[in-house]
Amino acid sequence: MKITVINPNSTVSMTDKIAEAARAAAPPDVTIEGRTCAGSPASIQGAADGELAAPHLLAELQRAVADGAQAVIIACFDDTALAEARKITDVPVVGIGEAGYHAAILMGTRFSVVTTLSVSVPVLEQNLVDYGLASHCLKVRASEVPVLDLEKPGSDAREKISGEIARAIEEDAAEAIVLGCAGMADLAADLTRTHGIPVIDGVAAATGLARTLIGLTA
Repeated sequence: MKITVINPNSTVSMTDKIAEAARAAAPPDVTIEGRTCAGSPASIQGAADGELAAPHLLAELQRAVADGAQAVIIACFDDTALAEARKITDVPVVGIGEAGYHAAILMGTRFSVVTTLSVSVPVLEQNLVDYGLASHCLKVRASEVPVLDLEKPGSDAREKISGEIARAIEEDAAEAIVLGCAGMADLAADLTRTHGIPVIDGVAAATGLARTLIGLTA
């Protein structure tokens, strides 16, 4: 079974981290391939970056399917070009945003989202409306951590994200947190232990869902 994880931005180190998170969530019989969109912005922070990345993502998706991908994960929490991607292929395409939301809902919880910058918040709020899931989300919060700070050793990204989670628990009465960036994937387990509520990584959620969809469509 082969699942391709496409990072819509052009930062290879982030692709590597995302692919490792997907491998950690997958059983041994699943091959995880990571792909980077070389012509895209270095990070996707808001709608304008997503529009620039979309054509590169769609081209990479077509190459991945031609190379044998049985499912594709779009590893940007904005679910960049997700609807367009599903129109050009017959294999399952899973966005980590949509997967993360559904994971929280299936746990029976109302959740808040903690993302990177404020510029990303309107995109995520609109996605929740488009998916029919807005009533389940208490609030979309920005930690004001630039995406590429998640790749910098010694940055205060984790502390800022953890602080925003604490505020979501106190102010929103959040019962779960969905991390609003693929680059946060390696923080989920530690933040769950720190805060005592589920902190959901969309990459792991999408990996499990993609595997299930392959089984349903085989």
